Amino acid sequence: MSYFGKNIKKIRGIKNLSQQGFADLFDLKRGTLGAYEEGRSEPKIDTIIKIANYFSISVDSLLIHELTVNELLRFKGDITLKANDVKKEQFCEVPCITEDTIENYIELYDKPEFIKDLVTLQLPINVEKEFRGYTVSNLEMTSHDKGFYPNDVVIGEKVPLTFVKKLSGGTLVFVIIKKQLIFRRLYVSKNEIILRAEHKSVPDEVFLLADIDELWRVRYTFFKRIPEFSDQIENQLAIMQIDLQKLKDKLK
Repeated sequence: MSYFGKNIKKIRGIKNLSQQGFADLFDLKRGTLGAYEEGRSEPKIDTIIKIANYFSISVDSLLIHELTVNELLRFKGDITLKANDVKKEQFCEVPCITEDTIENYIELYDKPEFIKDLVTLQLPINVEKEFRGYTVSNLEMTSHDKGFYPNDVVIGEKVPLTFVKKLSGGTLVFVIIKKQLIFRRLYVSKNEIILRAEHKSVPDEVFLLADIDELWRVRYTFFKRIPEFSDQIENQLAIMQIDLQKLKDKLK
């Protein structure tokens, strides 16, 4: 028994083709196609090969078992459900500064042609905003084995320079300033900014607000390793023990 008839009927359904429309693709009569689908007639081998090739389906697959929708979707990219029923998700493409491109970025950060050539990350974040990725390259934002390590990636949202004064103290940023790219915590004092590292041996750097070329407020982070959560878990257990003891005292 051949599954040819059932399979071409399923293909028609997925492609939203009438019998006549499908028959026209392969120079068949509508009645002939109907006979194939109902199992009243078997096609010639050249017809089978034409249909198999057209949809990039093997002849064996077309004949020896009933194909599932998932199998059909894998065979060829344009075999899909009705186009209007498929929602295409749009991800934000984020240009990313890496260790190899950081020096050029400092010089060419405002050149759209250069930005287009940076490697990009596709992320499900707000496509209406402008983001930039930065690959951490040192241990300046690490303290007591916690924080950001080399090859961690931070994603920053661009901050208009007129808005920098409104940022909260301690905001995590990376900034192009005085021919440097610096990743620190930001503190604003009058017309100056203080960029502070987490590592205690790294001194603060102080600049004028007017020195800033561009500034990105960190919104998302990607760690190369799994962050430590032991302290948080221990704190939660301690709170649970206290609550349990309170409950026991009430029951006495």
